[in-house]
Amino acid sequence: MKVSVFVPAHITSFFTIANDNDPLKKGSCGGGILLDKGVLTTVKSSNKENKVEIKVNGKKDHAHEFIVVKTLELIKKDFKIKQGLKINQKIEVPLGSGFGSSASSALGVAIAFFKLFDENISLKSASQYAHRAEIELGSGLGDVIAQTSKGIVVRKKPGSLGIGKVESIGLQNELSNIYVITKTLGEIDTGSIIENPHHQKKINEVGLEVLKKFLVKPKIEHFLKCSLEFAKKTNLINENVLEIVNEMNKNTLGASMAMLGNTAFALSKNPYSDIEGSIISKIDNVGIKIL
Repeated sequence: MKVSVFVPAHITSFFTIANDNDPLKKGSCGGGILLDKGVLTTVKSSNKENKVEIKVNGKKDHAHEFIVVKTLELIKKDFKIKQGLKINQKIEVPLGSGFGSSASSALGVAIAFFKLFDENISLKSASQYAHRAEIELGSGLGDVIAQTSKGIVVRKKPGSLGIGKVESIGLQNELSNIYVITKTLGEIDTGSIIENPHHQKKINEVGLEVLKKFLVKPKIEHFLKCSLEFAKKTNLINENVLEIVNEMNKNTLGASMAMLGNTAFALSKNPYSDIEGSIISKIDNVGIKIL
């Protein structure tokens, strides 16, 4: 028996950081976009007791399986299942580059695990294991709760699902014909930013300001303007990414930087880009899919 779960990628556009000793209360507020590309996780049982085999994009990848290992470690503290597992993940977005791929991986594994063993557990509970894994590893703050929603989302209260609060801004008709163009230049160590007190102070000051601005006028073009304002005022955007953002801005609805990755993104009504190496997606209005 096997279970497959698709979890959409999530680009954070602006955010604030909320620290708490309780990992379920630690998280972020802010805005982001869900993509129709993401992580497809397939979990099936094996006859090898307590043996977990993990493949990422068809191969062993020690650098990127850490989030899966941590999620299962947390789950198995509460559910004493000795059954062996074979886990395959197809990751459709660049790793470590601002697409929330670690959160997609963790959430997919958590949901698939409980579906596989027919545990009567809610999405809220499954997502809390994924959120805790992200917090404990320092790989993310608010992607997991965002990925339980759809479209363009706003995280209004920090923490995991059931504690935090996330809302879609409700532009599904508008968003159905919008494309997301991304260009990635490399990875950023998320933990080096979100755990740094200097960065935290500036992020929170600017993030709160732009979140308030966006909520007054929750429209697509304003969302993008708020995102770029955040990227510039926090100095998180570097010259190379800004150069691409400026180029993208010429022929799209607007562009900015994915938080936190060396990735430029734009929203457009046209499914093409003149920038070499771009990835084109659509905004995801469906959400998590169990296949």
